Amino acid sequence: MSLLELNPEQLKELTEQTRTQYEELKAKGLKLDLTRGKPSRAQLDLSNDLLELPGQDNFTDADNVDARNYGNAKGIRDIRELWGNLIGVPLGNILAGDSSSLNIQFDLISWAYTFGTNDSERPWSQEESLKWICPVPGYDRHHTITEAFGFEMIPVPMLEDGPDMAAVKELVKDPAVKGMWTVPVYSNPTGVTFSEEVVKELASMETAAPDFRILWDNAYAVHPLGDEFPELIDVLTVSEEAGNPNRFWQFSSTSKITHAGSGVAFFASSEANLEWYLKYAGVRGIGPNKMNQLAHAKFFGSAEGVRAVMRRHAGLLKPKFDAVLGILESRLGKYNVAQWTKPEGGYFISLDVVDGTATRVWELAKDAGIVLTKAGASFPLGEDPNDRNIRLAPSLPPLEEVEAAMDGVATCVLLAALEKLEA
Repeated sequence: MSLLELNPEQLKELTEQTRTQYEELKAKGLKLDLTRGKPSRAQLDLSNDLLELPGQDNFTDADNVDARNYGNAKGIRDIRELWGNLIGVPLGNILAGDSSSLNIQFDLISWAYTFGTNDSERPWSQEESLKWICPVPGYDRHHTITEAFGFEMIPVPMLEDGPDMAAVKELVKDPAVKGMWTVPVYSNPTGVTFSEEVVKELASMETAAPDFRILWDNAYAVHPLGDEFPELIDVLTVSEEAGNPNRFWQFSSTSKITHAGSGVAFFASSEANLEWYLKYAGVRGIGPNKMNQLAHAKFFGSAEGVRAVMRRHAGLLKPKFDAVLGILESRLGKYNVAQWTKPEGGYFISLDVVDGTATRVWELAKDAGIVLTKAGASFPLGEDPNDRNIRLAPSLPPLEEVEAAMDGVATCVLLAALEKLEA
């Protein structure tokens, strides 16, 4: 039953009922937050044993080098080998850094802008114009990086199997298009996982820019909401076989696995790309926090050890996601005023409301004490041309707060739709 199918009397009754619900919601004086996808306290507690590692008796890594000292810009073999086994990357193609893969991504864009990549004719800063492909909805912090360097960011729609490849292949005919953001598994915020066909197209497509790069941010590679882990595609091999060995810069981290601010980040790519990266990383610093890397290697023990931790995360996250989806369906499903994704992993649910009402939904929720990620945040420059998308992040609050917040959000979505119908 769509709102458009209601007769005037039914519509009036529903509007009055919804306004009453909203006033009751405001009267509760809520202070609820569904903004960023942070792990909950219970999730962080899963890794508290890290705080006692690596222990007081052995500070040497697998190569018998003291992890307390300077050096080893690649990171210790123990954690590189473990993580490579987890995501399917050979030891020679993966580096371990400090806590943030986003920092590495910023460095790569910054260094390409300043110095050019190993495939560049000149530094990117010397190009007449710079453009970047941004699948939308996408990750706002990705967009912030390319915005900071003055790229023209070009949105392309995210489909059920990945970005709209017809649009992407047309855009890369322009030599000013230097790269593309991607979150290929349980994408932020849609939960989409790229199909093998899409991955192969990305690896093999012809690009006018010889130094075109795809930032392959595999942040949720091992973040299912159930027991089954996604099959990861070896993009480095796929791109090498397609004749574009340097195309992918791949990232992952332990940020939502152990402790978010003090984990280990990983950069995987071709040997040529890693050599280029290390040339500048060696100027920026004298090596990562190897003691933290050693602690993580001891904590996990193996790739299967990581999966065991992630199954415990899933047990804490899934009830919250189920609650969000259940409330959206029960409160809004019959009115045809919203659509939402049903992710199998990751940290987000993407909610599309009636065109032109997402900002109003955000305002209504804020006034009722429910903080949502700002409407349009998942688009470059925060500009959703349809004003329809809102990213929901249910991971941090306790389940009862998630339920209260989502019931309130549903009321706001319905009220905003009714207001637009009246206008």
